[in-house]
Amino acid sequence: MYQSVLCRILLLFSLAFAAVGARAELPDFTQLVEKNAPAVVNVQATHGGDAKAGDEIDDQDIPEIFRHFFGPGARPRFDGMRVSLGSGFIISSDGYILTNNHVIDGAEQVVVRLSDRRELDAKVVGTDAEYDIALLKVNATGLPTVSIGDSSKLKPGQWVVAIGSPFNFDHSVTHGVVSYVGRGFGRADQQYVPFIQTDVPINRGNSGGPLFNLDGQVVGINSQIFSNTGSSVGISFAIPINIAMNAVEQLKTTGHVSRGMIGVMIQDVDRAMAQSMNLPRVGGALVNKVTPGSGADKAGVQVGDVILAYNGRDIDSSRDLPPLVGATKPGTTAELKVFRDGKTLTLPVTVGELQGKPTLASVEAGESKAGNTLGIVVDDLTAEQRRQLGLKDQGVVITDLRGAARRSALQPGDVVLMVGRRSVKSVGEFNDAVKDIKAGESVMLLVRRNDVTQFVAVTVPKGKG
Repeated sequence: MYQSVLCRILLLFSLAFAAVGARAELPDFTQLVEKNAPAVVNVQATHGGDAKAGDEIDDQDIPEIFRHFFGPGARPRFDGMRVSLGSGFIISSDGYILTNNHVIDGAEQVVVRLSDRRELDAKVVGTDAEYDIALLKVNATGLPTVSIGDSSKLKPGQWVVAIGSPFNFDHSVTHGVVSYVGRGFGRADQQYVPFIQTDVPINRGNSGGPLFNLDGQVVGINSQIFSNTGSSVGISFAIPINIAMNAVEQLKTTGHVSRGMIGVMIQDVDRAMAQSMNLPRVGGALVNKVTPGSGADKAGVQVGDVILAYNGRDIDSSRDLPPLVGATKPGTTAELKVFRDGKTLTLPVTVGELQGKPTLASVEAGESKAGNTLGIVVDDLTAEQRRQLGLKDQGVVITDLRGAARRSALQPGDVVLMVGRRSVKSVGEFNDAVKDIKAGESVMLLVRRNDVTQFVAVTVPKGKG
């Protein structure tokens, strides 16, 4: 009996110590918040317009599931002006403040509210829409500042803390873990940002606020959430601070952000494409266009090459390449590892400077012609068609799709430029290029539809040919 009682007592003590130990392992954010909260600010951007008193912006009017987030519905003021609310943080004691471009974009006036409740007019020093960065300056000195960390050292599973003004509740603290690093959306407006994905609760008004590691250093700028309601569902995204601070230095010195470019359009490689090219694995960035005279053109990059690595960094998908190239200083030399005709090549390429609005290749459809195992019927292009398309001696047009080809992404009117790495300019050349493809095998077709050129993998149905 006494042994039974003693065992129960020992069990209770062991459970109690285990609970204390578990609590001891959980992080305490109090010192981090006490030290850094004074450097986090509320940003109010006033926009002109025809808004009427009492009007509000309904989140349902925002079609994208990826949402930038402001304050409570970006509510208009009584005078017809509209105020969007966000967050920011002080990066230098003389008044430089970092926030998101979308928080202050188009604003007629920007006011920053400090932790001591002072409200100061802010000047917009510079912005960059591609990185979604805005650099502000207030006329003040001796301000508290944050400590800048190194976002390249982040790993999934690490604790992170956000401080901001969700729904205009200043200095709200939330925490979570890093869910993924280097997340790409594939959207043309922010293809150069390898986002930090977290499960930190982020809501409207947090936008532009800092994301801290446990050392109290800023590692990201909270920017977007994934939500169909406009509120947090546990998937949020932050801009890596390394990218943001690089942009800050350029905005201070030149007023704009310079990005690298090598002059290729790219797309993802799927399983059928990898099979048709004898690529060892599914991955990489498939080149479907090379800009004449660009660094890639001069380096010998060809349409049909698969870029496997850039400066030693593996390229798992086409989304991985733009951030790496964009962050490279124009004029420097980068090393491309490409797969071509069963061989891996290393090509040095001189990085140029991106000019104008960037675009991102997206997977489109396209294909070819008749009387062949693919079930694709093609016809020769007329002289007028070639003139309109700017094609001298390349291309055949799809006129019909038969059998399994009807279930492909192709459609009549698509122009086939290449079969594999072989250019085709006539029906005979197209049929000759595809005649040896066996049932179950795939072939790569370079197809133009409207102004978009993309590779498409087409598989010969089994039981045919």
